[in-house]
Amino acid sequence: MSSVIVCSGPHDGHVSPMLGVARHLIDRGHRVRFLTGPAYQDAVKAVGAEFLPLGPGAEYGTEPSAATGVQAIREGIRGLVIEPARGQYLPLEAAIAAEHTDAVLAEVTFMGAATLSRLPRHQRPAVIACGILPLTLSSPDCAPYGSGLAPGKGKAARLRNRVLNWMVSDVVLKDSQQQVDALTRELVGVGLDGLFILDWARRAELIAQFTVQEFEYPRSDAPDNLRFFGPMSRHAASASVTPKPDWWELDGSRPVVYVTQGTVSNEDFTALVGPTLEGLADEDVTVVVSTGRRPLSALPPLPANARAAEFLPDAELLPKVAVYITNGGYGGLHYAMENGVPIVVAGDTEDKPEGAARVAWAGVGINLKTGRPKPAAIRHAVRKVLADGRYRAGSQRIGAAIAASPGVDGLLDEMEAMLRKV
Repeated sequence: MSSVIVCSGPHDGHVSPMLGVARHLIDRGHRVRFLTGPAYQDAVKAVGAEFLPLGPGAEYGTEPSAATGVQAIREGIRGLVIEPARGQYLPLEAAIAAEHTDAVLAEVTFMGAATLSRLPRHQRPAVIACGILPLTLSSPDCAPYGSGLAPGKGKAARLRNRVLNWMVSDVVLKDSQQQVDALTRELVGVGLDGLFILDWARRAELIAQFTVQEFEYPRSDAPDNLRFFGPMSRHAASASVTPKPDWWELDGSRPVVYVTQGTVSNEDFTALVGPTLEGLADEDVTVVVSTGRRPLSALPPLPANARAAEFLPDAELLPKVAVYITNGGYGGLHYAMENGVPIVVAGDTEDKPEGAARVAWAGVGINLKTGRPKPAAIRHAVRKVLADGRYRAGSQRIGAAIAASPGVDGLLDEMEAMLRKV
């Protein structure tokens, strides 16, 4: 049995996959402590882990940012990296000092683990960076993370990527890089030594990316510690106890189009749900809406061909769906592809442009390249996806790769083998 600390920022999309990892660790007999925000204490205890609270200042802001492009990158670094770092690292340091710890598994935005990784290996536990977002590693083969640009091909694309990466690291985020370097020196006595902020996982013992290679840009300079394990949740295998709405028994006479803004960016339904309802009101489809646990009264009026619920069991719904419309949350994209469902994605904040770009690059759907699409754009995209079987075939191809991926058991096998060598 090993003693493991699992770390996550206090955000549903970050905590949820890490809870799945923690549950499997416990099933394997490992001792697990889970460091996150107090709102998740009950969820942590429910999987059998010991709850450890984050320190002051480590809570993320409650309002999702509307920033896009360069400003979104800057805000993300400040809000996810700089501001929470001290409140993440100090309780992590205290937990390691209080009890022998073999490994720290942290989602990739958890700056406390990034700070810990700067210490020499003999002074700390093994660090495993868990990729709950599209891979952040910079490379001349890819445009900078957050740009939402596809990699491109050939020498011209590589030159563009090099220039853009330099601009982000040495111009746009120069001040942020300096702040993180100073903070890391203060906390552990060692700076970044030229390592770009978003590349911190290169110095972890393992980068466990929660996707498959088929849904991630290839990098000729990918580090040796990078592994693809697939999404941690096998949604199709999970039994749901969610009560079904009265309209649940869809007759299958028309294609089902499923639209949701998730459980975080769902305060303003005029962004995506509203335009979808308007754009598809006269189409020969059934539109199904999940409000992400918000009251149905928050929705605009439903046309005759629409059905809605506050929460839906995706594992049971997605096999019936012909098109999935989303703002691009990483987990939701994988749930759709796991079921071979083609995607229409409209997201331009946080990490969503990167997920949206990969949807188009992988051939699994259409990227509308905005977070507030027009009804006509949604209608056109849905018609195209329904008419062109290549999108469903692309999603099925990724779904097959997900089914074949090692998942959380593969991650734990690798962790255990790594710890046996120490």
